Amino acid sequence: MSETVQPLPIAEPRSGLKVLRGLARDRSLLTALSLMRTYVGPVFQITMPRFRPAVFVGPDANRQILVTARDQFSWRNESDPVVRLLRRGMLVVDGEEHDHYRDVMDPPLQRRNVLPHIPAFWRYTDNVIDTWADGSTQDMLVEMRKLALLILMGTTFHVDFAPDMERLWQPILHLIEYISPGLWIVWPDAPSKASHRRAIAAMDDYLYAIIRARRAQLEQQGVAPDPTDLLENLIATPGMTDDLIRDQLLTMLIAGHDTSTALLAWVLYLLGMHPATMRQVQAEVDAVVGTQDEPPTAEQVNELHFLDQVIKETLRLYPPIHIGNRRVPQDSEICGYRVPEGTRVMYSIYLSHRDKDHWRDPDAFCPARFERGQEEKVPPFTYVPFGGGPRNCIGAAFAQVEARTVLARMLQRFHFELLDGDKIHPHMGATLEPRPGVRMRVARRFAP
Repeated sequence: MSETVQPLPIAEPRSGLKVLRGLARDRSLLTALSLMRTYVGPVFQITMPRFRPAVFVGPDANRQILVTARDQFSWRNESDPVVRLLRRGMLVVDGEEHDHYRDVMDPPLQRRNVLPHIPAFWRYTDNVIDTWADGSTQDMLVEMRKLALLILMGTTFHVDFAPDMERLWQPILHLIEYISPGLWIVWPDAPSKASHRRAIAAMDDYLYAIIRARRAQLEQQGVAPDPTDLLENLIATPGMTDDLIRDQLLTMLIAGHDTSTALLAWVLYLLGMHPATMRQVQAEVDAVVGTQDEPPTAEQVNELHFLDQVIKETLRLYPPIHIGNRRVPQDSEICGYRVPEGTRVMYSIYLSHRDKDHWRDPDAFCPARFERGQEEKVPPFTYVPFGGGPRNCIGAAFAQVEARTVLARMLQRFHFELLDGDKIHPHMGATLEPRPGVRMRVARRFAP
């Protein structure tokens, strides 16, 4: 390690007091991180009892952690509840084990195998929005979670989730709460709540049942797995026990649907805050897709350029995966700073996306930043909504096609008016969610 390596910066007493005041005022770890970035800089260490992570902001750190020095970091931290929940899920294992699971799970999520799902994305969207009465008020955080669950289960696992939605709704929310920042940060050995234990048991019962049913079906039919069906590909892989398949399914179920929920809800919030932009998106949808009930083609979805800009800008301002976690198994150096063995390393995607050193007017909603051929010039790894390197988000292509298709159908059929927009704030949970929700009044654009 170089002699010029510096110790991790910490907040001076006066700055630390300002951070604590902001934390007490907003009750938000996101506020605390933002204030630390302001008062300490792009690299800092949090100095809470039993919680002393090193936090990095900016493209250089993102590149080192995600790509150039990725082998120096471990994803797995046995004290985190996400590891206890997902067990040997792809997201929380390292090395060859991770690479093996990813090789199995990647093909059904590649763009060529996602595009055939466009009609299903369209149909599931109708299943949700058909329940909206004209002029009613809907919470888009709730509605988009319903839709994301139906889509993920229906297209990725080829399982109809509708009959189980009501029964498993609360268990899913309890599992998301279980892995969100909480008491475990400073008390890793804190006993889990009874509600969390019941939720895990309920989801295990459900997942093992669909695994057994599909395995029996494949054995009876004796056919090759459907290339678009993740569940069948896992079952057909030698050595994948029901336990390991459960771990991968639960990983996809929690991570896959919760990120889509947050993204779709934030897009609708931002469009509600900027009605002129919403009208511009609707004009594009009308021009490209028309008022037809038939699902769009893949080519039509690709032609929704302005909607794509809105989605990308939403991912910049409110990235669902707002922070990344690693651990250093040995003394390391990151961007010239000494990081002792065993330290939790966090890279803030949220703060990188709002870094005034790289973005013009970083807190402003400006889809034109991503206009084709006119993109705002920022260094590589400044914008990392899906991570980067070999462990980038496996569902990135799926999420982008899904978001364009779902939003096109919703905006084709309804006008949306945001209510109480000034009360909505980002909540740093398992994903970055709009809290307390996104209440919107919906009105049909065309007569049924």
